[in-house]
Amino acid sequence: MLYRNGEKYYDPTAGKALSKVMKEYEQAERQKWARRFEIKHRPKVYVVSRYAGDIEANTAAAIRCCRFAIEQQRIPVASHLLYPQMLNDADPAERELGLLFGLALMMSCEEVWCFGSELSSGMEQEMHEAKRLNKQVRYFTEDMEEIV
Repeated sequence: MLYRNGEKYYDPTAGKALSKVMKEYEQAERQKWARRFEIKHRPKVYVVSRYAGDIEANTAAAIRCCRFAIEQQRIPVASHLLYPQMLNDADPAERELGLLFGLALMMSCEEVWCFGSELSSGMEQEMHEAKRLNKQVRYFTEDMEEIV
């Protein structure tokens, strides 16, 4: 396609420049969309860590676990950071509902990552479900070191 200037004359120099600019723009757009595609299709990991007890410290630890998963090119799913925001963890019926919601989310995850050396009752239920679903389970210390 030939470029015409404002006076309708062919302008090959401006045409080449605009062509180069458009190619660079299209390449940048392709790279942007490829990056978005890669991020959206990363494996999802279900994060198992303590919540009950020292909720403030355990929440901070769960956030660190999720950041670690992100650094490992994964999409973290941490239901214990989500559902206590809308359900009362002190109410046994609502706690059970939150746990069941989390287990439903686990079904869509490729892996389960368990953090910490001691399992709470909720963590034990999550690990039991992970094994029942034949999920790949990886164990980590509180310092994010994998236990083989």
